[in-house]
Amino acid sequence: MIRVGIVGVTGYTGGELIRILIKHPKVKITGLFSRSAYNKPSAEVFPQFASKLNLICDKPDADIISDKCDLVFLALPHTASMDIAAGLIKSGVRVIDLSADYRIKDLKVYSKFYAVRHKDGGGVKKAVYGLAELFPKEIKKAQLVANPGCYPTAAILSLAPLVSLGIADLSMIVIDAKSGVSGAGKKKAQEFSLSDAKDDFKAYKVGMHQHMPEINQELSRLAGKKVSVTFVPHLLPVYRGILETIYLKKRKKHAGKDIIGIYKKFYRGKPFVRIKNKGEFPSIKDVVNTNFCDIGIKDSGGSIIIVSAIDNLIKGASGQAVENMNIMCGFPETSGLI
Repeated sequence: MIRVGIVGVTGYTGGELIRILIKHPKVKITGLFSRSAYNKPSAEVFPQFASKLNLICDKPDADIISDKCDLVFLALPHTASMDIAAGLIKSGVRVIDLSADYRIKDLKVYSKFYAVRHKDGGGVKKAVYGLAELFPKEIKKAQLVANPGCYPTAAILSLAPLVSLGIADLSMIVIDAKSGVSGAGKKKAQEFSLSDAKDDFKAYKVGMHQHMPEINQELSRLAGKKVSVTFVPHLLPVYRGILETIYLKKRKKHAGKDIIGIYKKFYRGKPFVRIKNKGEFPSIKDVVNTNFCDIGIKDSGGSIIIVSAIDNLIKGASGQAVENMNIMCGFPETSGLI
């Protein structure tokens, strides 16, 4: 049994983490930390968990956290995690950061997309990118895991087999991505509620979304050469879920290969990636409230269309964070998630 805490617990991802962790057989939640909810009983902040959790929310202070927890989830806004992560690591606490602070290895790129100078370059170098299906050995040994973004999770899992095996023509990859309003975080989602999004559908941050460099970084790592995708996110008039449609061409020498078979082999033994059979494609309803990433593929000989779906708050955030914790601690990967 390990002692875990959640820092920044009042957001969407904090609530999802509680929901998952209170049923985890190997975990005890020993700390909830929040400036906005400081000194409040957990039953007041999260009445839905009142019969299962009885804690007082504490200050997000590194000394207090390290005294109470063996491992913590940082469910903080972007640019806030770097203020506390280094101190926690120094105290021997293992950290899974759900923000973007430790995902981008190039600090200049981070500064460009997040409009601040990074304070913990050493932590960025040591952090492991927490895409469980691709980097389990690195995650198992990590002290600091950078939990992937929601859009990148679906995009990278969709493209990893083709990019890493040299099947994809890297000159043009188009990612047409759509997310429910909860993808913006609790504060922003309240600003443009479902009632505002109803009967509307729009692109946003075209060519400048902060997840684009994350996708490029990890696909370049898999390809062994620079990859630069065209990424356009859209806001769906639904609460949660991501659907991505990805377009690319195959390199000519791979024209006759069984692409669906390649995907099924690539993700064999990976419990949370489900590859659809020929002619089948996922929908958001297939994956909402689960930690699954469902992928469907249309192979037209010279070109490929990939459709993938995840729940942005689970596989795109809190569920994947718990998956990473399971790997780090030697628990079954599916513990608490199925």
